[in-house]
Amino acid sequence: MSFEQWYLEIPIVTRCYLTASVLTTAACYFDIISPFSLYLNYRLIFEKHEYWRILTNFFFFGMPSLDFVFHMYFLVRYCRLLEEGPSFRGRSADFFIMLMFGASIMLAIAPFSSVLFLGYSLTFMMVYVWGRRNETFPMNFLGLFNFPAPWLPWVLLAFSVLLGASPVVDLLGIFVGHIYYYLEDVA
Repeated sequence: MSFEQWYLEIPIVTRCYLTASVLTTAACYFDIISPFSLYLNYRLIFEKHEYWRILTNFFFFGMPSLDFVFHMYFLVRYCRLLEEGPSFRGRSADFFIMLMFGASIMLAIAPFSSVLFLGYSLTFMMVYVWGRRNETFPMNFLGLFNFPAPWLPWVLLAFSVLLGASPVVDLLGIFVGHIYYYLEDVA
């Protein structure tokens, strides 16, 4: 399968999010734009009318690195699994609404946290929702241990903390994912 075939087989919402994220990162890497013009800053949004920051903070995942590749993998994998899975198959607009719901809640919570780029949290939200909707799916972490899919976000959170990352970004995604899961599947 060629890259073009693989790319065109990705569902539309996932493909658009992946494309926007890669193009944003490439533009920053080649100094076409600066990450400082993308991050979420409400003072600049409201006082300087830099409204693009409401969206662009979801598209920047850091400069090209192993971490960037890792996050693009999770974005494509779990975004695609949700969009093509039984929850949203043939309902890309509903999937887009789920992402907008999650993004809106994250934007409302962001002033109370130190998170400047919410793309990581939105990806974590998708991992959480996918895990909750696939409760019996067996997972394996680095070949070390097996666990059911709902534990995936917690395993990834623990791994991030062990590597020295702040848990705030991941917890924000888990929290918003749980709100969506509760409102859509439980209540």
